[in-house]
This record gives sequence, C-alpha cells and structure tokens, in this order.
Amino acid sequence: MIKKCRFVSLAALLVLSFSTLNGFSQTKKTVAKKPVAELNTPKKIVAPVAKADGSLRIKISTDSGIIIVRLSDSTPLHRDNFAKLVKEGFYDSLLFHRVIPQFMIQGGDPTSKYAQPGIMLGNGGDNLSRIPAEFKPSLYHKKGVLAAARDGNPEKASSACQFYLVEGKLWTDEQLNMMEQQEGVKYTQEQRINYKTIGGTPHLDGAYTVFGEVETGIEVIGKIANVSRDANNRPLGDLRMKMEILQ
Repeated sequence: MIKKCRFVSLAALLVLSFSTLNGFSQTKKTVAKKPVAELNTPKKIVAPVAKADGSLRIKISTDSGIIIVRLSDSTPLHRDNFAKLVKEGFYDSLLFHRVIPQFMIQGGDPTSKYAQPGIMLGNGGDNLSRIPAEFKPSLYHKKGVLAAARDGNPEKASSACQFYLVEGKLWTDEQLNMMEQQEGVKYTQEQRINYKTIGGTPHLDGAYTVFGEVETGIEVIGKIANVSRDANNRPLGDLRMKMEILQ
C-alpha cells in the first residue's frame, strides 16, 4: 500500500495505493494487501550493464515527446533489472496507464499492450520477482525522478517492471514542517530547496525506491500527466512508449 500522508490538506489525494503500484489507486479507494505468504522469492539479478562512469541512460519515446533518463549507480539492482527489460524490448508498445496531474505518470504493466479501452490496469507483472528496496538518502522524490511501483508487501520491495515518473507540485516550508512532525522524517536543506522550487512528492520518500532522474524532456511528464482521463486515471487515448539504451 502506498504510504499514507496524514497531512490534512492532502488527504483526498493521498489515500492512494499501488497494486504492482495498482496504478496509485483511485482517490477514496483502497486495494487489499496481498498476504505475506504470496511474496515472491527474489531471483538473481543480471550482472551490471552500466559503464564505469555511470553513464547508463535510457531514451523513452512517447506519443507526447522524448524523455532521456539517467539510471542511478546507487541502486544497482533496480538499474540492472530496468536495463535488462529495456534491452529485451519489454516496454515497447506498453501504455502509460495511470496519470495524475501534480503527482506522477505510471507505466510498465505488460497487460496494457493489448488492453481494451476503459479497462483498469496496474496489476500486470506479478509473475516477475520483486526487486528488494534500495532506499538512498540522496535519491528522493523531486520532480523528474524515476521510481519503482510496488504493491503492499511489508518489505517495500519493488515491482519488477512497473515504474513512475514524478511531476509533483511545489511545497512550502510550513507544509514540509507539518509532514516532518506527522511522518517522523527530516528533510535536508537540499530537499527543502528542491521541493519548494522544483516540486515533487515528498510524502513518498522512504516508501518507494527512486532509481533514476530525467536529463531532458521533463516537460513531457507534465503533458502526459494532464491528458484527459477516466475515473481510474487511465488516459482516454492510448499513450504508448518505446525504450532504448543510449550508448
């Protein structure tokens, strides 16, 4: 389940959950957690494919433009798994199946490739082993980061394939102070500056693994996040993606 934020002004937005992110569930609608017994046993992750200088970059071509993402060497399990799927063509023709303005855009559900219009998506990929969480203080939910979706497993392990890109919104010191008090977190000066000037989704810090950041095309996230969508936040028109590793 996505971590709830008790910040009152965000209550309507933050009663959201993933089912393999379950697509950041619909406001005022929760998704049942899976029993712990159903957790998959993580499999061995492929050997690193990044260069020594950490220059592993992914080109995400969408119907709204191109996004270039640099994967983080601080999260090698997520980096290598994501790169492996990209190399295999796993993401090609999949949809951005859930979009929420001032929050995020989500994709990577393998069932979305041939999904009929109006069907709620977000459950695909459960047959793949989860990726252990890799939380790093230097990787937080500022605007433009790439992060892994997950279901409600207690280890906060990530979906092997579903991901989201953060649009977020601007925050004030007063709002960040309140979240610190209510969530028992402490934002660094750098985080505060970025959340106040760039924006993001600070209430997701420590709950979902951030493993990359957009280098170019950050405006594309906003274009996709603000398209017309249905009650389940699925775009009314299909928004497909294609990915490749840049050398």
